[in-house]
This record gives sequence, C-alpha cells and structure tokens, in this order.
Amino acid sequence: MSFDFQQRRGGVLLHPTSLPSRTLGDAGPWLDFMAASGLSVWQMLPLGVPQADYSPYQCLSAFAANPALLDKRIPYAPEDQAFHAFCAQEAYWLDDFALFVCIKAGHEDAAWFDWPEALKWRDPDALQQFSKAHKKQLEAARWEQYQLHHHWQQLRKDASSRDIALFGDLPIFVAHDSADVWACPQRFLLDDQGRPTWVTGVPPDYFSETGQRWGNPHYDWDYHLQENFEWWLARLEHHFQWFDLVRIDHFRGLQAVWMIDANEETAVNGHWQEVPGDKLLTALQAFIDPLPLVAEDLGTITPEVRALKEKFNLPGMAVLQFAFDAFEDNPHKPVNITPNCVAYTGTHDNDTTLGWYQSLPEDTRLYVRRMLHMEPAEDIVDKMIDTVLQSRANLAIVPMQDFLKLGSEARMNTPGVANGNWRWKFHWEQLSAGNLATHINDQVTRSKRKPSS
Repeated sequence: MSFDFQQRRGGVLLHPTSLPSRTLGDAGPWLDFMAASGLSVWQMLPLGVPQADYSPYQCLSAFAANPALLDKRIPYAPEDQAFHAFCAQEAYWLDDFALFVCIKAGHEDAAWFDWPEALKWRDPDALQQFSKAHKKQLEAARWEQYQLHHHWQQLRKDASSRDIALFGDLPIFVAHDSADVWACPQRFLLDDQGRPTWVTGVPPDYFSETGQRWGNPHYDWDYHLQENFEWWLARLEHHFQWFDLVRIDHFRGLQAVWMIDANEETAVNGHWQEVPGDKLLTALQAFIDPLPLVAEDLGTITPEVRALKEKFNLPGMAVLQFAFDAFEDNPHKPVNITPNCVAYTGTHDNDTTLGWYQSLPEDTRLYVRRMLHMEPAEDIVDKMIDTVLQSRANLAIVPMQDFLKLGSEARMNTPGVANGNWRWKFHWEQLSAGNLATHINDQVTRSKRKPSS
C-alpha cells in the first residue's frame, strides 16, 4: 500500500521481538488486535541481525533480516523455483551476507577484520575454496533469508488487507563488523588494517559532558558519489520492499556528521563535516516521489538540517515527554506540533510515560498536569496518549508499553547503558485485560484518526 501522509492515522510502536513469542508467528493475532483497536500504523525498530547486545541499531547486515524472527522453518527445498528467483534477485547483498555469517561462524564469531588475511581481504581463490567446502551452510543462510522474505510479504499482505501500514526504521550508520563493510571496505573510511580512521558519534551536550562515541565507521562519501549512491539506493529500495514508510534514524547525519578520530576515547574532540545528503535524496526522489521517509530530527537541529528536511517535504518527529519546559517555541509542545509530523508520547529510547512521570519531582508533575489542563482524577498516561492523538500531527504513534500503562521495568532501551536493553515483551493476557482494544479504539475515534478496516 502507498502511504498517504495527509490522512490522520493512529499507530503503535512495537518491535516484533516484543511479541509474546518474539517471532512473526504472533503477527496475525497482533494485527487483529491492532484492527480492533483502530490502529492503522505498526512502527517497529530495524529488523536486522543484531550483535551480542541485541541492539537492532548495530547489525551484521544493512539488508538481512533476523532469523530469530522465524517461528517455523520450512525444510530446505533445493527445487523451489521461487527460492532460486529470490537468490538471483537479491544476490547483490545475499551472497556476501551468506559468506560473511558462515566465515564468522567458522572462526569463533571473530570480527571480519580479525580473520585470516585471505578471507579478510576477500581473496577470490580463498573465497571460492571456502564456498566449495561450505556449500550446505551457505545455502542454509540463503534459505533462512528467503523464508523471512516470504513470511514478511505474507505479513505485509495481511496488514494491507486490514488497512494497516508497516513503518520501518533505517539506522543511518552500519556496524563496523558487518557484511556491508567487509564486502566493500572502499565505501568506508578505513585504514590498511580494516580499522576505522574516523568514527561516528555526537558532540558534548546538555545530556553528556563527553558526548557519545558510537564507533561506527564513517562513509567515504566521495566513493558513494562516484558510484552514484548505488549501495544507498539499493538499501533504501530494499526497505521499501518491506515497509510502507521508513524512518531515517539520526537524519541530521545526511547533512553533516560529527567526525571523531578513531584514537579518541570520547566524542569531545571532533568536528562537523558536511555530506552530500541532498544529492542522495535527489537521486532517490528520481525513483520514488513523494519519498515515503520520516526524518528523525530530535536533539539540536541546525537551520541547514531543517532546510534539507523541508526541501524534500519530510515529516519530522515530536515527543511529548520533551514538551515540559519554559520555552514557548519548543517544537514538542502540543501547540507547536504541525500536521507534517509524527507525534509520540515517547520513543524506544525514552522511559515509559508512567516511568517518566513517576521519576519527576512533585513540582514538575504539577507543572505537567497544569500544562495538560488535567483534572485531579485524570490518569496521566491516558492524558498523554489523548494529547498526542488529538494533536495536529497527521500521524500519532504510542509505544505499546504506554497503551499498557507500564512503568520503567518495561523500558525498551536506556541509551548509554550496555546491558539489559531490547528484551521487553508483552503477554497476550495483558491485551484482554480491561477491554484494552475498545479503550484504544475510543481514543483513536475521538481524535478523528482513520480507524483501520
């Protein structure tokens, strides 16, 4: 389905790993619940193969989906013509990914830049020899990706039949230890050992004295320009095969990036460098217009970033939890939320609304309630959800934890904390308690958002 951003819709943020089984086997009942709730957009986090910390923002491939999402696995059928057609169509990333995960498995999960030199630098004879010796494992890796693709296309049809759009998420940077960097190191700023010379992050700000050092390798944008953004366009087109709408995480990185020398331990010493995001989006727009993209524009956003977003008419984001300060021009305040925007109570990086509210000092809680014009008996979580749904934003998204009125124990991610993230899931009995679907449907209907069919 094509996504009409001019239509008022209500949606929910829930990663598939937060379904009770953590697999796509729960997708049917989940879509039924969404339809009964009047929710017509399902937003999720990136679907890639995560590394050891489970973060969907640091994955082994910018294209491959996580095999852990499969609930049942069809036995390998070498005569399956659809499988062979899939392998031929997706060969541009699939072959390298299959090699990458199989070599990795054969070397105790070592990062590619620690592999034997011949495999590390993709010596043709070494790769051919490995492929011949591991033919079954390579086919199994391809077969898994085929099954995920097949399952997802059926899920997308099922969602579309209920008038539910799928909203994906694209991390702007890729992991150093990924098939993409190994397959074409020239696309990244690496030294002759395959290590990054410059790494990603953001400078010091109100939240962190030392900034954030993410550690991903930076792109060699000159190389991407020379190849006419071949990899980028393939990556975006691949996402549009899976989703009706895609959020670009850290959108400001398409205008300028914070360059940190790889030898620096923190993000303090760095510099901004402009990148050709304008040319990239122009090239993409030649294939698909209007662009089904949302710009994650949270944090400090410069006039140049705003101009880039506005040039391509990309919706930005507003987060209600950020609204409660003394600045009248705060874009997250309900009065400042515009139609061309996705409004949230909170995101996967925030505490749940209940957890956030409970952590506030009493005087700040009173300020929040005053600003939301709340009666003494009103429930804060319901009021926050209603405020977002009734805002002018054409798309309003509420994390599932907020619909369930859960506290900090249900938080999805705490930025800067290494352990304990990305593991929350709900249980089916939570959805049947208190006529939850009817309650949500009432909220969506009152806000005049198009209910799903």
